[in-house]
Amino acid sequence: MLDILVALIAMGSGGGGDAAPEAATQALVAEEQVATGKFLTALEVKPILTATKGSWVAVRDYDGQDLVYVTHLWAWRCGLVQIEMAVNGGAFEVWPMPDCHVDSPTPGAITESDGLPYRSYAAGSVQQLDVRITYDDLSADTISVARQAVLMP
Repeated sequence: MLDILVALIAMGSGGGGDAAPEAATQALVAEEQVATGKFLTALEVKPILTATKGSWVAVRDYDGQDLVYVTHLWAWRCGLVQIEMAVNGGAFEVWPMPDCHVDSPTPGAITESDGLPYRSYAAGSVQQLDVRITYDDLSADTISVARQAVLMP
């Protein structure tokens, strides 16, 4: 119960960026924001992700399917608690992220055990992506991109 109260207080305190929707953040808890020099918190990764919104996702037409990649977000996931995506105006879905490798010199590295940072869809079916990320301070940011804007050659 205390965790939910802390999350709701953090949502109401601003914290830079848009507050994440209440339903999506009730189970999330804000983390302490301390600069580590290892890009482990929102304090450290938010400026990077804000500056690189055009790289958050990519679409690849490959082998008769559309592959939607979240590689960039996974690389900066240590300051995130959640990634959500809506395809073609549909409902937002939580996209699982691997844990951060905090004991590694490269905590955001994507290792073989992390799985693959994409999902597949029917060829040509992905026309629009809406992405919402929730930082570990419980602030959130969103983008909406058309297929052509993030289509890989």
